[in-house]
Amino acid sequence: MTDKQAKELVARLLHSAGITLNGDKPDDIQIKNENLYKRVLQNGILGFGEAYMDGWWTCDRLDQLTDKLARANIRNQIKSNWKFGWAILRSRLSNLQKPSRSFQVGQKHYDAGNDLYKAMLDRRMLYTCAYWKNSDSLDAAQEAKLELICKKIGIEPGMTVLEFGCGFGAFARYAAEKYGARVTGLTVSKEQAKLGREMCQGLPVEIRLEDYRDIDGQYDRVISIGIMEHVGYKNYRTYMQRAHETLKDDGIAFIHTIGGNHSVTKANRWTNKYIFPNGMVPSMAQLSKAMEGLFVMEDWHNFGEDYDRTLMAWHANFEKAWRDLKVHYDDRFYRMWRFYLLTSAGTFRARHLQLWQMVMTKPGRKQPDCRFS
Repeated sequence: MTDKQAKELVARLLHSAGITLNGDKPDDIQIKNENLYKRVLQNGILGFGEAYMDGWWTCDRLDQLTDKLARANIRNQIKSNWKFGWAILRSRLSNLQKPSRSFQVGQKHYDAGNDLYKAMLDRRMLYTCAYWKNSDSLDAAQEAKLELICKKIGIEPGMTVLEFGCGFGAFARYAAEKYGARVTGLTVSKEQAKLGREMCQGLPVEIRLEDYRDIDGQYDRVISIGIMEHVGYKNYRTYMQRAHETLKDDGIAFIHTIGGNHSVTKANRWTNKYIFPNGMVPSMAQLSKAMEGLFVMEDWHNFGEDYDRTLMAWHANFEKAWRDLKVHYDDRFYRMWRFYLLTSAGTFRARHLQLWQMVMTKPGRKQPDCRFS
């Protein structure tokens, strides 16, 4: 394919989504390097994202661009090549989320620097979707999310709570301070564990640098807020089994996760390489199959559009703080992080991704009297 043919094909694909090369709309793409077209056709989303990081193209409103591309199903219009086939084959032959690889996402993403997350996130340092139903600020929406979770699981003073993937300890601190719970949190990030222990000092909270598959004991509540995206489809059943084994018979299990409209066995190649190594988004079918025979589904709540607003709030904070952050990060990191936040927001806006909260109990237990919304 000639350079001219590549450009014409890319232009046609973008035009089908309402995007014009070098157009005058905020979501149009401005081309800085004519080699972009072949790079995108050869490497798909990976080449598209890397070209943005390298400054080969720009766009004022990446979120709106992504929304349009997602709604037009541009990816399905690009014929797969051997590289895509190899990515699919590799995901089917190997367990990318096996225990020996479980700490990679912590080392690559969550250990990027607490200065970055302190600047970008709310005051409690929550790195998951906020709940904006009755809130007008990121701080208030994140606190509303914590309160919603506590209500859904019916937490009471003295209860023991196990949290798979505790982040910076925000939920543990909230549950301990407001409800008098005793929380054990697990994380695969050294930086998260360090800061989380500082934030929860003096409270009945233990934060461990430990994989969820290695924990023992039984708890009144077993929850996770944003870990299922790192579990992997080969391990969904293992996750449910560990939650079942560590939950008391009269307990409640809870999952907060990004969800996909279709079952997949591989991750977005750009996101997998630069943001969340070995990550993938579960579908309803995959999670339902994984919990079959282990749990009764009590409630399945979707508020995916709230993640669009959360990501845009994080992006606004990131842009505001960049003047201070750029002392420790280069311009390519800036473009990478901007691409990550804004394209993610656009994907949720297009309803290609969802945000689910699930409440589950063991078979035979009386239905819990909890507030689910």
